This record gives sequence, structure tokens and C-alpha cells, in this order.
Amino acid sequence: MLFGKKASGGPAWLLVCLGNPGDRFESTRHNAGFMTADVLERAYRTPINKLKNRALTGLFTFGEEKVLVMKPMTFMNLSGEAVGPTASFYKIPPERVLVISDDTDLPLGKLRVRRGGSAGGHNGLKSIIQHLGTDQFPRVKVGVGGKPHPDYDMADWVLSRFQGEDKAAMEAAVQRAAEAAECYITKGADEAMNRYNR
Repeated sequence: MLFGKKASGGPAWLLVCLGNPGDRFESTRHNAGFMTADVLERAYRTPINKLKNRALTGLFTFGEEKVLVMKPMTFMNLSGEAVGPTASFYKIPPERVLVISDDTDLPLGKLRVRRGGSAGGHNGLKSIIQHLGTDQFPRVKVGVGGKPHPDYDMADWVLSRFQGEDKAAMEAAVQRAAEAAECYITKGADEAMNRYNR
């Protein structure tokens, strides 16, 4: 492996699951990252409940990799304020900071795995880019569908809840997003992109 093992017992990866804290934002389009974190929490029976650097965190092991899974508690637009200090504290380079976010440019339920790239208008990603000083960090984007019509306010759209068939499609999508993140960390970018960008 390129970076070798970390000598200390600290995490080698930071998995950032984006969303907004609080009941009123639960199960909204913008909270696709939080929903993915919940999938991991249940699958691994590992709580994400330690408050550190303005985020709830839990230490997971994917394969042989120690991964700190994080839900920033800063609200979406300030996510970088939680991510930057945590990456710095654990000396985790940007290429090992994997971010899971919603994407309104992708059809509902579709995934897009990327090695890096612009924020694409996503304020959470924008904040992380600002605090890491680079846009070269990997991400798993979860499609939440575009606005139903052009006049619809984007803020209202991303803070709307999934209903009916959309809810079922989203539950399947965040399950796959969790698997894609695990795959990226344990098997590498190419494998994850080949498997989940279809």
C-alpha cells in the first residue's frame, strides 16, 4: 500500500458523512450523508456518538483500515470547520478524507464515486475544500434528484423529505453508498468507481 500502515492506533482514514443536525432535518435530501452513517452504525453495531471538533464520531475498522466516521454538527455550510481540524489532528491527508454528500445533479438513487473535483455548488463540499486547502479529496455523491420545476427554491428542495417510492429508493441508495465507501477504502478508487458508477 502506498502510505503503509500508521504506527499509532489512530485512524488512517476520515469518512465524512454530510448533513444537518436536528430532528427537523432528518430524512431530508441534504441528509443523504447522515443516512449513510446510520447504515454503517447499524451494520457494524458501532455508535457514532463521541463529540469531537464539532462532530459526532465513531471508530470503525473496514478490512484492515481504521476509519473515523464523522457526522459534522456544524450545519452543512460550515462542515469544513469540523473536517479540517480533525484531519489535521490525526494527520490524515486529503486523499484519505472520503466525503459522502447529496447531489441534486444526479438522478434519485444514482451514485457517483470521484477522486476529487469542484464543489459543484454544494456548500458542504465548498466549506471542506476551503478548510483542507484542496479539492483533491475523494467523495461518494448520492443522487437525490433535481428540482421538480425551475421555479422551485433549491433550499426548499434539499430540505424536503423523501416520500413513498422516493423514500424506498433512497434507503437502497444509502445502503449502496455505505458499501461504495467501504470499497473505496479497502479496494481502492478504481474498483469503487468501476463497481458503483454504473
